[in-house]
Parts: sequence; structure tokens; C-alpha cells
Amino acid sequence: MPVQLSSHAQVLVTDRLRAAGCVFAEDEAQLLVAAALTPAALEDMLGRRVAGLPLEQILGWAEFCGLRIAVEPGVFVPRRRTEFLASKAIDLAHRVVGPPVAVDLCCGSGAVAAALADAVSRLELYAADIDRAAVRCARRNIGTAGKVFDGDLYAELPVELRCRVDVLVANAPYVPTGAIGMMPPEARLHEPQVALDGGADGLDIQRRVIAAAHEWLAPGGHLLVETGPSQLNGTAAIFERHGFAAQAHFSTELDAAVVIGTIPGK
Repeated sequence: MPVQLSSHAQVLVTDRLRAAGCVFAEDEAQLLVAAALTPAALEDMLGRRVAGLPLEQILGWAEFCGLRIAVEPGVFVPRRRTEFLASKAIDLAHRVVGPPVAVDLCCGSGAVAAALADAVSRLELYAADIDRAAVRCARRNIGTAGKVFDGDLYAELPVELRCRVDVLVANAPYVPTGAIGMMPPEARLHEPQVALDGGADGLDIQRRVIAAAHEWLAPGGHLLVETGPSQLNGTAAIFERHGFAAQAHFSTELDAAVVIGTIPGK
């Protein structure tokens, strides 16, 4: 059973979190108390959160598209804004005639892939990431619903997937190198730089994803890339330079930006 606290003790937990700068201190306090089995465990978890560790890494999970996604310490935490990318991918997968084939590149903990597997029946699913800890999490989260590969972008995907992918999703790193130092400490200190650093303008990894995508997409297939709201036009321009018809989408609710590309006539 979770640890039992008096109302006063619960307030003290909330106050400690608020003093540490946690914006949603009450919600976080409830989650930590619910996860702790003993007062000592609660104190340990609270101490780590006050020290700046991401809440999700302390709890061991993050909520994403109604799912609990396992997250290990040191692994990139899926953001709520990426639910916009997942929803677009799910919608396109549902439009495929026959069993759809989907690939989640730079999959991290596998949140988008897990959301696809949960929402789309008869899905043939693959994912890949260069970070081994992330790949471990993705394999836990995707389970038998798909295959997860440890490698750089397309490098380890089965060659049999070439020209077969209906929905290709990439939440590639898009933070400009010079901006990483301005990120919240819980991200820049406790998440791998390889999951954050997108190069000088933040678009280097996207360029690689987009440049090679035509080798993997099926006729009528789509490439979806999450990007920063201020980078939306830049990402769309990369798509267009590589022969894609690009559609830029923005969610005001989630402050999320996604570009969807198709190759005309393919």
C-alpha cells in the first residue's frame, strides 16, 4: 500500500516541491505519495525531485496518450506535445488500405510507437534509437507489438522494409546546440545530450532523416517530423528541397509543431 500521510504532512511535501520550483507541486506531491510504499521511500523520492531529477524518471513512468510509458533514469522523457505527432501518425495509419507498416525513428522510450500499437490494429511496427538505455525502455513499452533496433536512424532497420513504410515518424533532436544551456536543468542535466542536440540550427538530424526517407517510404507513404514552432518553416523547406510535398501543422493547445511530407507521384 502507498504510504499514509496526514493532511498536514501532505501539505509539507507540497511546500517542499513548490520551494524547489516545481510548478505543479500539488500534482507531483500526490504522485510521489501514491508511489511510495514507506516514509523512507517517499523521502528518497522527494529528495531526488528537489535535487532536480525529472519526476518521470523518479516514478519510473510517464503518461503519454493515456498510456504509462516506462522511463529509466537518464532516458529522454516523452513530452506531452509529442502526443500531437502521435495523433497525426495514428490518423494516417488508419487510412492505409491493408495492414499498415510504421517506423518510429529516434524513438526514445518508444512512446509514439506504443501509442501507434495501442490505437492501430494489424500494425507492422518497427522502431530505432541510437541510445541503448532508450532502446531498453522502448522494448519494454512496445513488447511483442513491434521490433526495436539499436542503431543510428535507418542503419539497423531490416532492408526488407525499403519502399514498404506507410507511416515514418521521427521525433529527432531539434534543440540548437547553443540553446541547450538554457533548457531546464532536469532536461539538460538528466537527459542524454544525443536526445536533445540538433546541431547549430537544430535541424541537422532532421536533414538526415528527410534526405534518406524516400528509400523507405511506400507509394503514398508519409514522413512525419516533430519540430519546434519557430522552426516549422525551416523544417518544411528541408522537406521541399528533397522533393516532398510538405504540410505544416501547429497545435495551439500543446504548442506543438509537426511537418508531414509525401513524395508526389510515388
